[in-house]
Amino acid sequence: MSGPTDAMLELADRLEGVLEELGDMAMDALRRATSGDPDSAEAGEALALERRVLKARRALEKSIAALRDGADQGRVPLDDGAA
Repeated sequence: MSGPTDAMLELADRLEGVLEELGDMAMDALRRATSGDPDSAEAGEALALERRVLKARRALEKSIAALRDGADQGRVPLDDGAA
């Protein structure tokens, strides 16, 4: 593997850590949204935050895939839980 390819794979690995953090943030927002009055402003804000975080997570997943594209064919693809 070449130097730039190795650097791209290292960056993809670091971004996977951020991906996990975003998943945790989304789960925390969902917990806040469901732990009280579902019609409250706080629940609405928490749901809006969860949507923003998931949008960012999807974009990050695409970035990781682009960095890995063709660089490591044996790697298992990310599982976002959506089926």
